[in-house]
Amino acid sequence: MKKHQLQTLSPIDGRYADKCTAIRDLFSEESLIRYRVITEIRWLQFLAQKEEISHISSISQTINNAMEKIIDDFSLDDAVEVKKIESKINHDVKAVEYFLQNKLLKIPGGSDYVSSIHFACTSEDINNVSYAMMTRDTVAIIRSSLEEIGLKLRANSHQWCNAAMLSHTHGQAATPTTMGKEFANFLDRLNQQMIGLDEMKFKAKINGAVGNFNAHRIAYPHADWPQISKTFIQNMGLEQSAYTTQIEPHDWIAELLHCFIRINNILLDFSRDIWLYISFGYFKQELNKDEVGSSTMPHKINPIDFENAEGNLGLANALFAHLSSKLSISRLQRDLSDSTALRNIGSGFGYAEIAYASLKKGLEKIQLNEEIILKELESHWEVIAEAIQTVLRREQIGDAYEKLKDLTQGQDLEKQDFIAFIQSIDVEDSVKQELLNLAPENYLGFAAVLAKKI
Repeated sequence: MKKHQLQTLSPIDGRYADKCTAIRDLFSEESLIRYRVITEIRWLQFLAQKEEISHISSISQTINNAMEKIIDDFSLDDAVEVKKIESKINHDVKAVEYFLQNKLLKIPGGSDYVSSIHFACTSEDINNVSYAMMTRDTVAIIRSSLEEIGLKLRANSHQWCNAAMLSHTHGQAATPTTMGKEFANFLDRLNQQMIGLDEMKFKAKINGAVGNFNAHRIAYPHADWPQISKTFIQNMGLEQSAYTTQIEPHDWIAELLHCFIRINNILLDFSRDIWLYISFGYFKQELNKDEVGSSTMPHKINPIDFENAEGNLGLANALFAHLSSKLSISRLQRDLSDSTALRNIGSGFGYAEIAYASLKKGLEKIQLNEEIILKELESHWEVIAEAIQTVLRREQIGDAYEKLKDLTQGQDLEKQDFIAFIQSIDVEDSVKQELLNLAPENYLGFAAVLAKKI
């Protein structure tokens, strides 16, 4: 019986269901069964093309079309039928095999191939190929979300490249920057990880119960099973893991999830910074008069999208961190603890996709409050002390740093204080004029250039 969205255990399928529909469609139990069906049928079709596998005759176009129809028409009802079989035999992959055997028996001539479904395979041969394809297809969806975030960061970097602002190191006023440059910093970090993500290899194996092709070789000793396996894996859009036990080692999954942890940490860092900028008044948030910010404080417009992103990025990373550690360890030639853990990869991607959706929504709602930013910047003239002491060092004033330290440390200074100090320095008039032209809003280095360049 289908449950209402309000009755689900996980908020992924409840409160946030509309934010991760595509992920759910790929990593649901129904989807896993469908990918297993695809893998089983593709393995049978592939072996039927090999002359050396003599007991499997070439598949006619009619039967092949019928096999393709099993895949194309696979439905929730089919998945339920597989689960009914599983409830009797208590084995999920064997249930798929029996389901397909029943399907083949209904196809004229299909009975010739019933005994060859799941030929020489262990369950993990089917599972690991299926999970690799599911993960590959999910990453493609996730990547498009990250690209959208990247495009928004780039647009903001360019839009606000000249928007001078006070920076903060150790929570204190520091050398000025621009808002565009700060967005560019995060975009560059994200771009670096996206390069790594694009280089990821989705790996799989199909080599029997302990990775040695034992059953394969006893059936057809003269067939080049390692090459047959490699070609099949490549045909599925994956890369072969040649050396395995019963399970593919999952090291590639650990590498992939660690990449996502780094991506998520970058976006978590960004979300927290935007939260702080909103609290400083640097950003105003778009007002929706129908929304309520607080149940008791009517004035509130809270940064809920960035807070939601932060929370869900943390949940995604918690799952990814555990799975990347857990999945690469298995007792001897295999224990089953990875099986239940693997089922939660989709949840990790679900939390990540929820976070990305919230982040995109939040970015659409913020507006730069240049008046507040400039006002604060102009109230911190002490930040040009770095510039003055550096120019004085250039002019070989030996105690330049100490002079500025004595003037500024712990002091509330205004523009006139710096004018008086500069006028008192024993340097050429041209140098004094150079220093008098300094102001917090124009002491920006290459910030604008870097923001435009990205």
